Amino acid sequence: MRTLRHPADGTRRPARLLAALTAATVALGGLALAGTSAQAAPLPAAQPATVAAAAAPGHQWLTGYWHNFNNGSVVMPLSDIPAAYNLVAVAFADNLTGTPGGITFNLSSAELNGYTVPQFKADIAAIRAQGRKVILSVGGEKGNVIVSNATEAKNFADTAYGLMQEYGFDGVDIDLEHGINATYMSSALHQLSAKAGPNLIIAMAPQTIDYQATSMGYYQLTLAIKDILTIVNTQYYNSGAMMGCNQQVYSQGSIDFLTSLSCIQLEMGLRPDQVGIGVPAVQAAAGGGYQPIANVIKAVDCLETGTGCGTFKPATPYGKIGGVMTWSINWDKKNNYALATAVGARLGTGSGGGGTDPTGGSTGGDPTGGSTGGDPTGGSTGGTDPTGGTTGGSTGGSGTCSAAAWDASSIYTGGNTVAHNGHTWQAKWWTRGDAPAPSDWGVWKDLGAC
Repeated sequence: MRTLRHPADGTRRPARLLAALTAATVALGGLALAGTSAQAAPLPAAQPATVAAAAAPGHQWLTGYWHNFNNGSVVMPLSDIPAAYNLVAVAFADNLTGTPGGITFNLSSAELNGYTVPQFKADIAAIRAQGRKVILSVGGEKGNVIVSNATEAKNFADTAYGLMQEYGFDGVDIDLEHGINATYMSSALHQLSAKAGPNLIIAMAPQTIDYQATSMGYYQLTLAIKDILTIVNTQYYNSGAMMGCNQQVYSQGSIDFLTSLSCIQLEMGLRPDQVGIGVPAVQAAAGGGYQPIANVIKAVDCLETGTGCGTFKPATPYGKIGGVMTWSINWDKKNNYALATAVGARLGTGSGGGGTDPTGGSTGGDPTGGSTGGDPTGGSTGGTDPTGGTTGGSTGGSGTCSAAAWDASSIYTGGNTVAHNGHTWQAKWWTRGDAPAPSDWGVWKDLGAC
């Protein structure tokens, strides 16, 4: 979607007019989705992967865009971003004059109340010290970066890596809206991966139209870089009605729109953790397609567990997906961080306080379900049985607890109580499979012995 820097309503708008493009014309244009599987069109021969993508992580991303400009929402330093956002996308990079395909970054200090480059760099370092990640988004309304040959691909990789070294960015987000060459952008990103190593974050934010036909550039790019892709967060708004993976047409602003279109990427060869749901933080942040935050959470539930679905329901739940993305953190701040609080709690990234480390540990806690000094498989150090009971006791507690025993297969939401290892525990947010264990930052609050 196109992002206007100073629109009257501050929204992120499509670069191309999509309203006139109906599902019928898309189908005639070559949509190749059979059943629930998207069949890819032949791609150019991909170069060997320099660095294999990491195995599916146990965490999920709450991705938010931060404005390097004033568009009428709010301006804010990076230091104001809630810890629930564990992947921050700085919007946007600029073209590097005189270097085709190259990018640079220019902090808009004048628009950001005098926010300085040293402050900006220090804030990036502070976020990363908490285990969260910061990436540079390439594209938007003015970021018409063209990578269409080998020279431009090399220039992109070289300049992107240079910005990572200068500012501390963990990677890049591809949000190009003026056309994309899958062959050479794939080459550029693989070259960047070779320079940066296995911890490189590569995200993308295509529009819904970009997966309606296998001939689309983003469709082909997604498959070409799936070995190094971290997450693709499709923008499920500003698009009008679109066709889902079951070849049925769904209207934007519905749970079915989020789930049936996400299914396209989930069935095209990506791991579930590589697929995210992109939504506007507030109604004013989009020209169309906004829906209540509760619908977003239901869509995640539907894809992961088959619950909370609308009329579309996946034949087999996919398990943990990659997460949720929003445009934008600035708009969310204007709404008292309602999205960060609710979706952060659902994904386990937090509810606005406390920084988690999505790589497995945390500043003060372990988002995988255990804690320092404890056994994340179900018990804690100190004579407990990690299969669920205590030495000499029964599964779920001592037998005197009034709450039901914790069940690894059950879903718990904030406020639910369970008995486990002789203690009563209260869930702080949505969880399944995370055994109660002592932790200041974990999902469970210890209410004491019972």
